[in-house]
Parts: sequence; C-alpha cells; structure tokens
Amino acid sequence: MSSVEVEFRPARVDEGDGRLLARAMAAEIAVLYDGLDQNGADMPKAGPAELGPPGGGFWVGYVDGSPACCGGVKDLPDPGACELKKMYVVPALRGRGLARRLLAFLEGQARDLGHTVARLDTGHRQPDAKHIYASSGYVEIPNFNGNPVATYFAEKTLA
Repeated sequence: MSSVEVEFRPARVDEGDGRLLARAMAAEIAVLYDGLDQNGADMPKAGPAELGPPGGGFWVGYVDGSPACCGGVKDLPDPGACELKKMYVVPALRGRGLARRLLAFLEGQARDLGHTVARLDTGHRQPDAKHIYASSGYVEIPNFNGNPVATYFAEKTLA
C-alpha cells in the first residue's frame, strides 16, 4: 500500500475527533488485554490534564479530511523527559506508514515543548508497535511509569 498525506492539528483527548479516536483505541485495547480499562486506577494517567499545556499536548492526524490517527505528549517529573501516549491509527489506514509519521510528529512536538527524552511503553500483544519503536531508535529501559500491562518500556534522546 502507498503512504498517505496527513495533516496534524491540535486537539483534546476528551472532545471531538480526539475523543472519538481515544475511545476507539480504548475499545481495541480492552479486546487485546481482556477488558483492560486504560483509565483504571492502576494505569498511568493520560487525560486532558496530562496531555495538555504547559508540558504536553494532544494531536489528531487527518487524511482526506477524516480523523485517521492521534497521539499525545505527557510531561514527566524527570527533567527533560516526556512520555508519548495514546498513539493510535485507524485500522483501515494501518500498514501505510502513518504510525511512523505520527511517532516522528510527536517527537517533534516534544522537542518544541522543551523535552530532550521521549519515553513510551507497549504490551506483549502489540508486537507491531514494539517493532516500530525499536526500529525508530528507542532503546529498552526499566519500567518507568508503573504500567501493570506493559512489557516493553523504551526511550529515545530527542536530537
């Protein structure tokens, strides 16, 4: 499949297209991980307070005017560090390079927000995500966020 053109716009994780995509991601995660609630008490927080100013943000990517992907940047307590959260590509557009473009875009936004290190995590039932992260320069690190479901934790220095 050929790659697609994407336009990223600032959004909110709890409103409009951002909410629509975040809910689609949550539904998919709940199927992959036996009913897991991403907003459960044991999960790292990634709501509008975390994915917003001053140290974070949330964006929706549009393809042909339709919401196609989303992702956010969350400020972390470690100086210069952030976490990339809620990365999601609609199933119909997977396999066309959109996830890599989303990741690169979020890294750029993190740099613009003053972060020097991006961290992320994923679980054992998302091998494609792990492959994208590892092949994009992320190196495995110990569990940094207490996510009880994730099995892969990684970081990348933002040049």
